[in-house]
Amino acid sequence: MASYPDGNLRIAIIGGGPGGLATAIALSALPNVEVNLYEKAHELREIGAGLNIGYNSWRVLEILGADSNINGHLITEVQQRNGLDGTLVAKRGPSTLPLKYQSRRARRTRLQRALLDQVPVDIIHLRKELTSIENVPEGGAHLGFSDGSEAFADLVVGADGIRSVVRQTAFPEHNIKFSGITIWRTLVPRSLLAHIPDIPTCTSWWHGPSGHAYFSPVDDPSRTEPEDEMIEISSRTIVDPETDKTRRWSWGVPTTNEHVESHFTNFDPRVREALAKVPKGNWKEFSAFSGPRLQELTAWDKLVLIGDASHPLTGAFGSGAAFAMEDGWILARSLEFIFPSLQGEKGSSISTHDGIKKALAIFDSIRSPYYARMYEYLDNVSAKAKARGSTFEARLKSRVEAFSEGGLDWIYLNDIERVWNDWLENMDSTRREKTNNVRIESNL
Repeated sequence: MASYPDGNLRIAIIGGGPGGLATAIALSALPNVEVNLYEKAHELREIGAGLNIGYNSWRVLEILGADSNINGHLITEVQQRNGLDGTLVAKRGPSTLPLKYQSRRARRTRLQRALLDQVPVDIIHLRKELTSIENVPEGGAHLGFSDGSEAFADLVVGADGIRSVVRQTAFPEHNIKFSGITIWRTLVPRSLLAHIPDIPTCTSWWHGPSGHAYFSPVDDPSRTEPEDEMIEISSRTIVDPETDKTRRWSWGVPTTNEHVESHFTNFDPRVREALAKVPKGNWKEFSAFSGPRLQELTAWDKLVLIGDASHPLTGAFGSGAAFAMEDGWILARSLEFIFPSLQGEKGSSISTHDGIKKALAIFDSIRSPYYARMYEYLDNVSAKAKARGSTFEARLKSRVEAFSEGGLDWIYLNDIERVWNDWLENMDSTRREKTNNVRIESNL
């Protein structure tokens, strides 16, 4: 195997969601890198309804040059309500951040389009379902796809979601299971809900005994015709996964209005009316799966997991797209740091294998502790909820606290460029300290 940089560094990205696309943008901007993105779908499309684009997302999108054409509902107030009687329990807002960094609720398709516009079109390969990864001892990996085709890569990026084939290959004993959460999502014309008090005006959570209903506009009225404005509805129920007997493996499958509404019959009349206004055939059902924390996000010195593939948390923080995009950008910086020619410089004796190994170690040292902190936070939230008891009032209080952003600035106000610069500064400081220690020892 030739040593890099005699040839291009070949990188295969598995998965065309926000994380895969962001990684493709970041890596494609580097010289001497050959990027190929493989997606099993027949077309790149987002399954779901809306998503939150907050400060952490805006910062990485800004760095990637993909922030200018995303519009959505500016979140000026978030309400938490008792879903049974509609009582307003808590609210927050407006934000004090500069306007361009404030949170917006947007259609998922808009984020995807903004990212796609920055990806070289010739690197995307559709209808490529990954079925196997073979570790090549002398370097790299062979990829096999369901259509019989094959590919080779020096580095494989698993951006293939919570049911990641890359993760299953790298960590075969790591299993995910049904979390007990079933989610139903849809977009509804705002005109259908405009007459219902407190529903179409802001982002709101209506909490019930075993789940909630969520409502939010997803359009910017100044950039959307009134008849085209939509409201996102995301409703969910929670059951004990140990006693649930239903076969769960669905993701974005159609379901009936009657099925969804049957889980909210004891909710406030405004919630029930809003659910009843959903046009038939619009609901999609998602069974949420989760898994234990991975101790590291890399394997074989040539596989790396990003986004939901690396931390199956079932969307606990509502910021999964941001996490995945941050992962991709940090991966690009780590490779660039190790391989001088990716910075446009000449000369390096490091082999492809050794270089990738070192770059992945950097990536893991930055991102693994970040995800470990998320798991620790969720464990603490769960422990507090159990300590409070099982009454609806106790669960409501716990949920409202969990949905509050207080104390989570390390997530929602994360600046990934600052994270990288802090790492560089720490690295320089460590080098200076080692150099000074050598000088001191030589003078003894």
